Amino acid sequence: MPPRLQLLPFQWQRPMATTTTNLLSAFLLPQAAIPIHQQSRNAHILASLSDTQGAYNKRIRRGRGPASGKGKTSGRGHKGQKQHGKVPAGFNGGQTPEIVVHGERGFNNVHSIDLAPVNLDRIQSWIDQGRIDPTRPITVRELAQSRCIHQTKEGVKLLGRGVEKDDHEVPVDSVLKQPIHIVVSRASAPAIAAVEAAGGSVTTRFYTKSAIARIMKREMHPFVSLAWTKESGSEALAVAEDGEPLTESKVMKEMGYSYRLPDPTKRRDIEYYRDPAHRGYLSHLLKPMEGPSLFFRSPVERKSAAGVKKEKVLPENRLW
Repeated sequence: MPPRLQLLPFQWQRPMATTTTNLLSAFLLPQAAIPIHQQSRNAHILASLSDTQGAYNKRIRRGRGPASGKGKTSGRGHKGQKQHGKVPAGFNGGQTPEIVVHGERGFNNVHSIDLAPVNLDRIQSWIDQGRIDPTRPITVRELAQSRCIHQTKEGVKLLGRGVEKDDHEVPVDSVLKQPIHIVVSRASAPAIAAVEAAGGSVTTRFYTKSAIARIMKREMHPFVSLAWTKESGSEALAVAEDGEPLTESKVMKEMGYSYRLPDPTKRRDIEYYRDPAHRGYLSHLLKPMEGPSLFFRSPVERKSAAGVKKEKVLPENRLW
């Protein structure tokens, strides 16, 4: 603790003059009677000092009387196991737990991504209203700006609602009245078949949250990247008006984009966008008879690598 000041008895200074005016001033203003070499300090500012707003949260003091609101039982209630000790989650009084009797329900898939769904019938309705131009590529920017989707989330998934199917669940008639070229994060098989039946194309593209935000600000191209080439299977999207292929450097220079569109780095994402069945934009990287997996080889690739099996010829003098 800081040293305490010693309280000395206050000594009055004898006034220099003995007139009545000096006596009254010394009586009414005692500070004037203090010698000049002594200093006075006001301590009232110490009571007004406080922490910055939000720097200190007052903790709950339990068991400090009924006036505090948390006295006596300290907010635990009366009796029972919850007052005397801790109860584990799912505890059922000692009998068989519910998770054992009825089993687990539901799970949290850490690999799932939150995508904004969009159906073909909704896209066709937006085209009929003139809110989407079908002659230009339809990307997440066009879908969001036309309010066809209200939240971009982590990407867009194309679904095939409105497509007529036969008894074997095969699309036979498309809801689309004209061909469209659309770039989304994921697409269902009926939606891909319906778009291609109308003469259009579907390309699945990898996106991130930050990439979508920059695409909406027109700081990044919605589909042209380092891995996007003419051989990607979407020539309508990867070829410019002058017939030359759209390269990343050319697009960024002419359109004034500041950021490059990212490519996937996780194995799960790379394998999805390498799969031609998903119309992935990396499917052009596959070699002949090569599967989309980065670890497992396809049956055709394994069969071709094994070659023709040779028959084993045994010598003539072998006894067994």
